[in-house]
Amino acid sequence: MAAVAGVAAIDVGGFAYAGGWLRPDTLIPAQFADRFEQIAGHHDGFRRNHAKGLAATGTFASNGAAADICHAAVFAKGTLPVDARFSLSGGAPDQADKPATVRGLAVQYQLPNGEQWRSPMINTPVFVDSTPQGFYERILAAKTQPQTGKPDPAAMSAFLARHPETVAAQRIIAQQPPTSGFADSTFWGLNAFRMTNSAGVTAPVRWMLVPQQQPGQPVGDAAKSDPNYLFDALIKAMERGPQAWTLKIVVGAPEDPTNDATKPWPADRRTIDAGTLTIEAVHTEAPGNARDINFDPLVLPRGIAPSDDPLLAARSAVYARSFARRAAEPKQPSAVNVEAAAR
Repeated sequence: MAAVAGVAAIDVGGFAYAGGWLRPDTLIPAQFADRFEQIAGHHDGFRRNHAKGLAATGTFASNGAAADICHAAVFAKGTLPVDARFSLSGGAPDQADKPATVRGLAVQYQLPNGEQWRSPMINTPVFVDSTPQGFYERILAAKTQPQTGKPDPAAMSAFLARHPETVAAQRIIAQQPPTSGFADSTFWGLNAFRMTNSAGVTAPVRWMLVPQQQPGQPVGDAAKSDPNYLFDALIKAMERGPQAWTLKIVVGAPEDPTNDATKPWPADRRTIDAGTLTIEAVHTEAPGNARDINFDPLVLPRGIAPSDDPLLAARSAVYARSFARRAAEPKQPSAVNVEAAAR
C-alpha cells in the first residue's frame, strides 16, 4: 500500500508541474511543507498537515444510481473495500482536540478493476482559500502567538483585507457549526471535478458524505478535558457498531464555478445518492494501514477527472512532498490509541 502511495506521489507531482503550478516564479511544494513545519514544528514520520489521525477500514456499497453520470467502476452496483482516515487539521500530531478544529475524513476506494479513488474531505461546506497563494499566506497569518494563544489580529486583519473571498467563505462556514464529533459530521470534497458517463457526456460535480447517525449530544466540559475526546468518542461509537455515511454527488450547471472552492453552488442543484460508506473498524495508525496512504485528490479512476480548480494541482504536489518527507523519517507512535481508549 505504501509503495502504491509513493508511486502516486511521484506521478501527481509531475502532473502539477505540467499543469503550470510549479513554475519557477511560483510557490513550490517544499515551501508549503516548510511553512507547516514553521507553524507546528517538525514531527518525524507525520503528515505536515492533518498530522493527528486514526485509521479505519470498511466498505462502500454503490446502489448504481450514479452510473447515470459517471462510468467509473466505483459506481457500478455492488460493494467494494475502503481504507479511510479520520483526522484534525494542523501539523502537531499530539494537539488537543477542540470543537472548532477542522475535521477530516479521507477515503480510498479500491475498485474491482485495480483502480483507486482517493477522496480527502473536511467538515466545512466550502474552503476558505481560492488559490494556493492565499492558502500559503493564511497559514502564517493564522499562526497563534505564544503570549495570547491566538493569531496576531493585525496580521489576520491585513490578510482578510486582501482576501474578501476568505471573509465570504468564513461567513458560510459559520452557518454550519461543528457537530459533536466525527460520527455525526458531514464531510465535503470541496473542489469541483468532472464526471463522464458511458455516453460520453461530462458534467461538473462536487460530493459530500452525509452521516446516517443521529446528531450526537453536546460534549460537556469534562469530556473536553480529554485531549483526544473527539477520537475517543469515535472509538466508543465504533464499539457499539459500524458508522455509516451516504455519498451524495451534486451535479453542477454550466454557470456554476468550478475553479473556486470558496463559492458554494445553489442548493437546488440535482443531487444523487450514490451509495453508503460504512466504517466497520478503526485502528491505531501503524505500518500498512491508512497511515501510509497519500490521500492525493488527483488519484482518480477513469470517468472522474479534475476541474480547473487551481487548488487541486497544488494539493497534489504538496501532499507528494509531505509524503516523501515522512516516508524517509523514523516513525513515532500515534497520540490516538484504539486499545487504550477502549479500556
